[in-house]
Amino acid sequence: MAVSASDAGRIPVADVPVESMAVKPPSHPTYDLKAVIALALSEDAGDLGDVTCLATVPKDMKAEAHFIAKDDGIVAGISLAQMIFNEVDPSLKVQWFAKDGDHVCKGMQFGKVYGCAHSIIVAERVVLNFMQRMSGIATLTKAMADAAHPACILETRKTAPGLRLVDKWAVLIGGGKNHRLGLFDMVMIKDNHISIAGGVMNALKSVDQFLRQKNLEMPVEVETRTLEELEELLQYATKNKTSLTRIMLDNMIVPHPNGDVDVSMLKDAVQLINGKFETEASGNVTIDTVKKIGETGVTYISSGALTHSVKALDISLKIDTELALQVGRRTNRA
Repeated sequence: MAVSASDAGRIPVADVPVESMAVKPPSHPTYDLKAVIALALSEDAGDLGDVTCLATVPKDMKAEAHFIAKDDGIVAGISLAQMIFNEVDPSLKVQWFAKDGDHVCKGMQFGKVYGCAHSIIVAERVVLNFMQRMSGIATLTKAMADAAHPACILETRKTAPGLRLVDKWAVLIGGGKNHRLGLFDMVMIKDNHISIAGGVMNALKSVDQFLRQKNLEMPVEVETRTLEELEELLQYATKNKTSLTRIMLDNMIVPHPNGDVDVSMLKDAVQLINGKFETEASGNVTIDTVKKIGETGVTYISSGALTHSVKALDISLKIDTELALQVGRRTNRA
């Protein structure tokens, strides 16, 4: 099953049950999800395949394996797991008792796969690697999105190389929203652009001219680091026709040694903008600070930690489920 970025929202129902496709992946013009899956399987198989399976598991052996959550959290990657099983062996029968975005508890069995034992074991680690990472991202996103409300939580481009769409899919499953997918779908004028252009006003002016010349329409965001930069930007936007849509208020959240944060500068900035543009807070965003940041009135809060420092959610796929649960209880992991 080929799933390119342009097809991402139209995965065939025959390959992925529609009931498990609770959240579709973000659309991307060039990303090939099937190629990512193939690469993950290839790095595991090498040039000989699963030599342990070849040595120990008869080719005609059938087995049933169960997915077991070994921690509480938000499960993500079910739809992707289905794609991987289909790629390894379309004859495998997979049944899910949860869908992407559902909460799972430690010890819960939330899915099972039946068929060729060799195929199940070959797919196992690749499926779990994707699911554990995606579930970790979704779990943190859910916690931060709930705390940030009414502000929306965003990730950044600080994703694992090659897994951009997968990481951002997990953010959607967790209840967040996507920032730009790459360099192509949004103009984002950051500090280095501003320094090279000779100021925030010069940078935005150049972008306005470029978009007009190329007859392009896309969101435009400008990063501001001081209230002076913000005032200069607003002054330009008042006097000129501009494509500006969002203002990033970067590092206007000042941390205190006790773990608290001072958001007074951020609040002042939001009041200056006064709803004329979307606002985005970034810097010093954690699960402990995001509620206070959200209360300032910002539209969005972006956090690189959602994807660059993810703690995987522990998930197992076990054939001898009862023994796995027994061991899990002994080690407090089920």
